[in-house]
Amino acid sequence: MNRTIKALQEITGSLSTPSKMPCFSYNTPAKACKTGSILAKQEGTVCSNCYALKGRYLFDNVQKSLNNRLDKLKKSAWKQAMIELIQRREKSGVFRWHDSGDLQSSDHLRMLFDIAEALPDIKFWLPTKEFKMVREVLQERKRPLNFIIRLSAFKVEQSIKSYAKRLGVLSSAVSNDKSKVSCVAYKQGNVCGDCRACWDSTVDEITYPEH
Repeated sequence: MNRTIKALQEITGSLSTPSKMPCFSYNTPAKACKTGSILAKQEGTVCSNCYALKGRYLFDNVQKSLNNRLDKLKKSAWKQAMIELIQRREKSGVFRWHDSGDLQSSDHLRMLFDIAEALPDIKFWLPTKEFKMVREVLQERKRPLNFIIRLSAFKVEQSIKSYAKRLGVLSSAVSNDKSKVSCVAYKQGNVCGDCRACWDSTVDEITYPEH
């Protein structure tokens, strides 16, 4: 018998529903970011003004949910429950990892690859600053075709497209120059709408406005 949605949510901590996205996501505390928590203390980095370290993300109920998901993903039952939960709830055809937070380890990325391989009809997008973890995992196995990795630049106005290409993945940047911004969300009420560029393997680099 299939497990109930409620049971799967209990095991995984449930999915998140960022208002900007056309799909579900899964988030963890930005304070738990390995690289991001260091960058957040450095002026001029994209993390020094991180949206996930202010606003509604600081509400007690939101922090409780974020920390709960962080705890849940360390459990052995998490991966299979995530496969079942995403399969049953995600109808858009796309899914985002981490509208807040980032990879916790190389094993974490391996689990995300396993989930993507189990759900070939869904395209996954992972933005990450954990370059070393990505490099380590890609040295031992191929990235699933339905799993888009975008390495995120550390500094505003920085492009890491060439480095990402060497790893065989994509990239994202942040700019205060609207002429360089390719993300269309800021023009349409801060929502993706019909745009799926972040999940598009033919788009080498996405540039977002600083926020």
